[in-house]
Amino acid sequence: MDFESLRIFGTVAVELSITRAATKLGRVQSNVTSRIQKLEADMGVELFVRSGKRMTLSCAGERFLDYSKRILALEEEARHVVTGGAHGGALRIGSMESTAASRLPTLLSTYHTHHPANRLEVSTGPSRTLLEQVRNGQLDCAFAALPATSDEPAMLLELGLSAKAIWQEELLLLLPTSEAGAQTPAQVRSRSLAAFKAGCTYRAIAEETLGIVGNTEWKIQEMGSYHAMLACVAAGACVTILPRSVLELAKIPAGLQTLPLQHVDTCLVWRSGYDVPAFHNLLNLIASQ
Repeated sequence: MDFESLRIFGTVAVELSITRAATKLGRVQSNVTSRIQKLEADMGVELFVRSGKRMTLSCAGERFLDYSKRILALEEEARHVVTGGAHGGALRIGSMESTAASRLPTLLSTYHTHHPANRLEVSTGPSRTLLEQVRNGQLDCAFAALPATSDEPAMLLELGLSAKAIWQEELLLLLPTSEAGAQTPAQVRSRSLAAFKAGCTYRAIAEETLGIVGNTEWKIQEMGSYHAMLACVAAGACVTILPRSVLELAKIPAGLQTLPLQHVDTCLVWRSGYDVPAFHNLLNLIASQ
């Protein structure tokens, strides 16, 4: 097993085609095929299921893909550290959808201007997923809202993570026009909440505030974007929770009411001991702003 074979495996796993992978890699098909076959021989398992000209990842291949990404990321991290960042390097950043929309564009644009050699890779997800991806090495750092807990430091220590509060968001409950008379969450008559999938800290706050947990009258509509949530609220179908910073970016119909809920910190989270120049560049930029 070598790094180049892992890179070839990763490309074939994405393309699910030797032909397309060879074209993307600039290699002849026979070379890609022999590399995959040697890797399978080294591992002692089939990484792909072949059916005629079609191929899919085997169960072992799916598990191995995650490890191969982490190995390659660690190799790049090592090169980045020992050269003092002289050769750039990648910084894999995770983010909540709200932070990506309202906070990151300006920050990352400034980062790129000052550190053009550093390659930034951004992905989004709910906070719980982001914390797990940082913990297992799929991400280098993430902007997340930490789960409400009475012992947050112990939770981070157990996960091997460090965190720094960066922004404070004011969370609002957005109501349809039919809820015009509601002045507190307890007065909300709607029984449908539009939210991201489980693992979203904001969703958990809404569930607790509205008394949704264990209440069979409530229905949660899981959605993938704030645009969809705003549309459902405007249609009178549900209520939703979102930061004021996101609401200020959207054009919402007149008549929609908001109720303030609470303030929540957005934290930058990273693996304890993670020490690469690209990450320190990000920390320094945040501190300067």
